[in-house]
Amino acid sequence: MNRSTPALMIQATGSNAGKSTIVAGLARALVRRGLKVAPFKPQNMSNNAAVAVDGGEIGRAQAVQARAARLAPSVHMNPVLLKPETDTGSQVIVQGQRWGTLRAKNYLEKKAALLPAVLESFSRLADSADIVLVEGAGSPAEINLRKGDIANMGFAAAADVPVVLAGDIDRGGVIASLAGTHLVLEPDERARIHGFIVNKFRGDPRLFDDGLKAITDLTGWRSIGVLPWLPQAAMLPAEDAVDLDRAQSSNATRVIAVPVLARIANFDDLDPLGMEPGVKLVFVRPGEAIPGNADVVIIPGSKSTIGDLAFLRAQGWDIDIAAHMRRGGHVLGLCGGYQMLGRRIADPDGVDGARGEVEGLGLLDIETVMSGSKSTTIVSGTHVASGAAVEGYEIHMGRSSGADCARPMVSIGVRPDGAISRDGRVQGTYVHGLFTGDAFRKAWLAQLGIASSLAYDAQVEAALDALADHCEAHLDIDALIAIARKRQSSHASKA
Repeated sequence: MNRSTPALMIQATGSNAGKSTIVAGLARALVRRGLKVAPFKPQNMSNNAAVAVDGGEIGRAQAVQARAARLAPSVHMNPVLLKPETDTGSQVIVQGQRWGTLRAKNYLEKKAALLPAVLESFSRLADSADIVLVEGAGSPAEINLRKGDIANMGFAAAADVPVVLAGDIDRGGVIASLAGTHLVLEPDERARIHGFIVNKFRGDPRLFDDGLKAITDLTGWRSIGVLPWLPQAAMLPAEDAVDLDRAQSSNATRVIAVPVLARIANFDDLDPLGMEPGVKLVFVRPGEAIPGNADVVIIPGSKSTIGDLAFLRAQGWDIDIAAHMRRGGHVLGLCGGYQMLGRRIADPDGVDGARGEVEGLGLLDIETVMSGSKSTTIVSGTHVASGAAVEGYEIHMGRSSGADCARPMVSIGVRPDGAISRDGRVQGTYVHGLFTGDAFRKAWLAQLGIASSLAYDAQVEAALDALADHCEAHLDIDALIAIARKRQSSHASKA
């Protein structure tokens, strides 16, 4: 394994503390300094996945970090991806490919066996990079997960990577979070941490000087800086469902409603719509009704199509959608949402849950048969109705067919994809990422009488550059580079 390339691991005191965003900002900042940067996350848990150029799935955050580093995303940037299917079980993706489905208890018993694959992927990236930026998962303070750990300190020790710990001041208790993490770590783990970052500060950071001193006094760790809250970060694709509702237009009157399924997946599909000045994107939470003034209802992707179809019905959303259709509304289904729109979903082998078949919503004349084979492909083509260019990706199990497929929504080369109802008001496709393309989004919204004025890619690039500027202004980047080089020095001293 490559032990000479400088590397730095950003861990945190808890989930959603901003690890992904910090790594993305540092990646862009270091690339602008002329370094070749590789992002890496040993283990991720998310149903927001991206398709890598080498064929396979990785977490959405690593795809964003790759973009920040001006690299094509690779399966080796996130060698273990857990995609929750139930409250107690997940599909396990290893180096981009489906490895199996395990209950949480079984995964805890088997995760140590995945360390060789994790280290292999890390070594591959390190071989061609000037520096590797590693993102932890959750928190190293979860000492109940220490045995066989591959996500935080277990990986850091195995790969000999120094660590900087981030704390989220926005949720409160950041001094206790950082000091408490120090308290529960083993001595060798504490020694691996070379500094801390306080993230999401609102107000004048100088007012926290005494807090920084208190943290250093309690832990012995130095402060690398205080990162103020950055609104532009909301322009980056979201990974966790907790991030829904981040980027919203406030004055728009045209409503697009999205029911939040229990296993909602790839909901970053919707980010560009939420950024459109003419669109009010409404996420409908469990227990809420789909608003009667919605122009469009989008049924998003799902990690468990049949389970989420039952969940949709349990909320009464099927009744709301039927009423929406009677009012002349439009419906779009994306991937699993597309499958739900058909007359029937059959799962003869139980790949999506229990064996059998269920009745769909019946809004499209199609049927879907689930299968064990999984399509993970980057695609490009055209929007059939407008001829606008389409770029995106497919991540799905199952095949759909039926009379409405004769009216495809998208053409991928010579292959048609998706279906449109006879009256044109119900559409579905397996292609994710459609709305990131300005031409397609403009054409699709124009069908609804909504003008598009968003340049999405330019917004994302501007957000990444703003994030890099933010890190340069508020973090000691030179100190972070020096910490990363401790791995190189450690290797040299042992040689």
